Amino acid sequence: MRIAVADYSGHAFPVSLSRELARRGHKVLHLHFVEFQSPKGRLEAMSNDPVTFAIEPISLGQPFAKHEFIRRRKQEIEIGRRFAARVKTFNADVVVGCNMPLDTIRELQRESFSRGRKFIFWQQDIYSIAIERILSRRLGLIGRLVGRYYRGIERQVLRASNAVVVISDDFTSYLKRDFDVDIDRVHVVENWASLEDISPRPKDNPWSRAMGLSNKDVVLYTGTLGMKHDPKLIVAVAEDLRTRPNTEIVVISEGPVAEYLREAATFRKLSNLKILGFQPFEDYCNVLASADVLLAILEKESGAFCVPSKILSYMCAGRPIAMSGPLDNLSARILRESGGGVIVDSANVMGFLAAVRGFLDDSQSGIEVGYAGRAYAEASFNVAGKADRFEQIFDVSKQ
Repeated sequence: MRIAVADYSGHAFPVSLSRELARRGHKVLHLHFVEFQSPKGRLEAMSNDPVTFAIEPISLGQPFAKHEFIRRRKQEIEIGRRFAARVKTFNADVVVGCNMPLDTIRELQRESFSRGRKFIFWQQDIYSIAIERILSRRLGLIGRLVGRYYRGIERQVLRASNAVVVISDDFTSYLKRDFDVDIDRVHVVENWASLEDISPRPKDNPWSRAMGLSNKDVVLYTGTLGMKHDPKLIVAVAEDLRTRPNTEIVVISEGPVAEYLREAATFRKLSNLKILGFQPFEDYCNVLASADVLLAILEKESGAFCVPSKILSYMCAGRPIAMSGPLDNLSARILRESGGGVIVDSANVMGFLAAVRGFLDDSQSGIEVGYAGRAYAEASFNVAGKADRFEQIFDVSKQ
């Protein structure tokens, strides 16, 4: 089978799936949008890659206007057309659209159907609900109107897809009630992180030494910072820990929210708050290993339709996690089930600060929690099992 995986963000777990499918003899083309700022996976050819696997960047040849709505929308439409053009020349039998904005995925789906290809919508988020809830709170009526417009696009894409893969059972009731999707075409495959790429490492490692962190107590956040994340919580952690001279709060991210944190650190004289840009993927294990506590943040409005993949990578690294988020979110349930961290309700700032301090004050507890998270990852994040599910979905979608 010829399979095109169009992974807009270039995250680690979709490319691990593509490699596994190629090992099984499928001809797989993995595409990613190169200008999108986000933590990336292993997006270059490896010596042990099967000959049936290829990975290619899709580029606009210019910076992505993430925070300029009108220009961004035009770019997302154009990048969708470029994904579609490459899928056309590849002549895929099946196209998987993943991590894509709605304007982008609609262009890709149109091309797929015009050529008789099967289209699988691998839905990482219920995007229009996220847009409407968050923008309504921030922009009022304009935000609601934007959300309703995108709800129409998402409904169209969902209903037209040969199959929809969602990452949590929580999505299914929304899709049936709000989008009138045939639930028989909806398949749940929970996300994972790549055990091949992320393993526990010593805290004292080349990256932590280079950053002056090997002898520090490190509270680390790494990943995207956007509308679903409240950066004030990170500032609050830095404020709370400023009297601990050997403690550093390290944020690895890019964009306006990262700049906000950098400015807040200067204005509030938070010398313990360090902001770094995204690090090379080959350093990622050592980055996570430098931490004594790993932070995750998710706003209440994102509860049922967003599952932060960073939680899963954190668990692979074997470090304790302190998460502020909705208690009914899948990530919260995973943390409770695995024992890999502490989940505190989004509204409970003091509880979140106490959770971070608790791991710093009781290092043995942090070690045990980290071990529990890694054990859960080893038991649950089997890419071969995920590939089995996708092959079954491809077969069912042909009928």
